[in-house]
Amino acid sequence: MKICSKWIWITAWILLFPESLLGPGLEWWKQLLMESVYVLMEPEAMWERSKEETQSEISAYVDTLGGNDQTGNDGVQVAGDIIPYEKDNMAGIKGDEKETLGEENSEERISTEGIGETKEEEILCYSSEQLADPGYLLDNIFCVDSSTTSEGIDWDSNEFLEKDFTMEKASEPQILIYHTHSQEAYADSVEGESATTVQGVGEELARILREDYGYQVIHNTSTFDVQGGELDRNRAYTYAQNWLSEFLENNPGIQVIIDLHRDSVGEDNHLVTEIDGRKTAQVMLFNGLSRNTRGSIESLENPYLTDNLAFSFQLKVAGDTKYPDFYRRIYLKGYRYNLHFRPRSLLLEVGAQNNTWQEAANAMIPMAELLDQVLQGKVSG
Repeated sequence: MKICSKWIWITAWILLFPESLLGPGLEWWKQLLMESVYVLMEPEAMWERSKEETQSEISAYVDTLGGNDQTGNDGVQVAGDIIPYEKDNMAGIKGDEKETLGEENSEERISTEGIGETKEEEILCYSSEQLADPGYLLDNIFCVDSSTTSEGIDWDSNEFLEKDFTMEKASEPQILIYHTHSQEAYADSVEGESATTVQGVGEELARILREDYGYQVIHNTSTFDVQGGELDRNRAYTYAQNWLSEFLENNPGIQVIIDLHRDSVGEDNHLVTEIDGRKTAQVMLFNGLSRNTRGSIESLENPYLTDNLAFSFQLKVAGDTKYPDFYRRIYLKGYRYNLHFRPRSLLLEVGAQNNTWQEAANAMIPMAELLDQVLQGKVSG
């Protein structure tokens, strides 16, 4: 028993000790131990990957374990396989967000009555110097998760603002709303009543876009995270991807895809603001970079990565101008999250588990307004 205990302590010490201070032998042993941990968590996926992909992805996963991973927001699709669902450890950054993220731009922001008609008026909430500084963007507008790297991406805000996302309204469906995690609920959601969960919030967004802005919207309420009557979020992205591939092939007119979620935060962190006298849940735009800490993940190619980032950026700029406390920072994580099907793809985190359903539903009013502004070219350069 003493020998077993001794080896446990040695193993733990090796895993936690910085690699830069380990000798070659111990560094090799640490890598072997990390690989073993990964195999135990996802054995089926492990054997299907090449050695090179495996080493790269093990490093990314271990980085999230040892680097205080702060989102892990969803089961992650990697080359058709899934890393276990880790939604609740998003609370790592969200619980402290009032202190670290909520102060962004508080001094520089200039409030306006609305989105202006010229580019200069539209971006008054940020100075030209701030927008030209990649460091400022990554520290104040985006938030980079420890599982990924921002290197290799051109953080050019002018390019983001000049992307043309205008879309003429048509008689055929152009906007798709769905939920990879359909069972995510709010503080007052009623068990068994999907209308009181993220599905109901998605229907509210669809209704506003149809009735107030004249868009043709499909809202899919398939339960990708429920299989065989059991909750299974580990492979929800794979099930959603399979459905998306077929659906988009049969509906080529879809230009906007929105995957609507609900976040998880520390209980003392209430993600709420007030807009037009209504308590409104705050929204976080979320992007996958298809990168781990070592660089690009080739098996997760996203031809629309820059477009996805620009789409989120234009929404963020529009929101920060008119509703300064509505959007949180755009969260950047390492994988792809099925955002590779269209240039105008969004993953939204609407409020958290301690918001009421009505607060989340209220958030769809400014969300629809800001989305319309981007789609009608009122924000792009």
